[in-house]
Amino acid sequence: MKKQGTSENQVKIAYLGIGSNLGNRLKNIDISKFKLQSQNIKIIKCSSNYETISWPDVKNPKFINIVIKVETYFSANKLLKICNKIENELGRKRFKKNDPRTCDIDIIDYDQKVIKFNRKNYLNIPHSETSKRCFVLIPLYEISKTWKHPKTKVNINKLISLLKIDDLRAIKKI
Repeated sequence: MKKQGTSENQVKIAYLGIGSNLGNRLKNIDISKFKLQSQNIKIIKCSSNYETISWPDVKNPKFINIVIKVETYFSANKLLKICNKIENELGRKRFKKNDPRTCDIDIIDYDQKVIKFNRKNYLNIPHSETSKRCFVLIPLYEISKTWKHPKTKVNINKLISLLKIDDLRAIKKI
């Protein structure tokens, strides 16, 4: 039994990005949220749904993306395993990077920590492209207007102001 008050037993705040561009996209996102909660991951806030073109191949189906703020007692590695398990349960196939997928769950921020490659799991928090992705930053801003990038400490307002205008025009709240 772990001692109460140790850092492993304290709640962590994390932000997760959930996206889908195959099948019933909204249903896939709702099921993902339900499955996260059934793993004792408490959703505190949830953004609206945002639709964006698929990247890098715009010919693929459009994505619906959300960002959720959660409370968890899990380590970052365990949280990643849970996210990957949910993706697999929803039929995600990993053939080629950026292929269309039923479900994609990314850890955007884990307790404002910077976490690099781990030998057991590929874990890189924050995701290296977080500050360039409107489908992450816009929904994240909706639920956390004071968020700062864990590595660079740049606030979300500044990050959004640096996005390309075409990217901002391509995202649509639905």
